[in-house]
Amino acid sequence: MISNNVTRLLDSKKIHYTAIELPAEKLGAEVTASLLNLPPEVVFKTIVVIRPKGKPLLCVISGANIVNVKAVAELTGEKKVSIPTQSEAESLTGLQAGGISPLALINKGFTVYIDSSALNYPEIHISGGQRGLNLRLNPRDIQQLTNARFAEISSPLG
Repeated sequence: MISNNVTRLLDSKKIHYTAIELPAEKLGAEVTASLLNLPPEVVFKTIVVIRPKGKPLLCVISGANIVNVKAVAELTGEKKVSIPTQSEAESLTGLQAGGISPLALINKGFTVYIDSSALNYPEIHISGGQRGLNLRLNPRDIQQLTNARFAEISSPLG
């Protein structure tokens, strides 16, 4: 089983989680959901959001949705926020796309927002901080570890 800084942190805090190994390539939330035989609503992805001033934000949203940039801008008091390219997101976080996780970026100064739809489920799936590692855990545990705020920050795809 894959062990990394994220799983060691969860173990040290005695937080219940299930680690699931997947192919170590960039898989979108929809592909991950399909591989795990789950609805995309419970597989969450971390989207980096850039604001004009200050450090980027991390928005954790359902795989079935996209970030609502207007809602995020309003929430943060910015006029406008934007989604970086994949390579910009990787350079801002130091993690590969497909492995970007708020749990791997604790104490790195990122503000984290989790879409409030996560509260509809006892457990959600998120990246474990590297490609090929998916974690299933309680959204409130993610919130406590990352000091995240729950908010309505996404819209359905399409």
